[in-house]
Amino acid sequence: MSTADDGASRSLGQLVAAATADLSALVHDEIALAKAELRQDAKRAGIGGGAIAGAGVLALFALPVLSFAAAYGIHNLGLGLAWSFLIVGGAFLVVAAILGLLAVAKFKKIKPPEKSIASAKETAAVLGSVKPHPRPAVEATRTGSSVTRSAV
Repeated sequence: MSTADDGASRSLGQLVAAATADLSALVHDEIALAKAELRQDAKRAGIGGGAIAGAGVLALFALPVLSFAAAYGIHNLGLGLAWSFLIVGGAFLVVAAILGLLAVAKFKKIKPPEKSIASAKETAAVLGSVKPHPRPAVEATRTGSSVTRSAV
């Protein structure tokens, strides 16, 4: 039996049910594809966000340390306690800079879900030209569909 014979022997209800099931499966597959693409980018964004948060916290910790180091350094003008504060503050800033560069590198790798967008556009194009009743663009803006409201 050919596929044309199969379509002719099926009732209208069976055809509608098959079309509905196929459309539902297509929508579910589109959603699964979008989730898979976004999950990968969300992981990158999470790592980048954590690195930025770490850089911010370490820079915040470095601020009072560097302030104390500058005050002691001006007072002593020698190698003493102030230089140790300065070394610790400088180390915090180096670690913060490394985390900041890591965050920038992770954020640059984030891309839009290109496969999902292309697939959704293709599906919309196919569904927009389905026979026997394609919707014209002009029908969407009817002039007779205004709503009158009472003044009460």
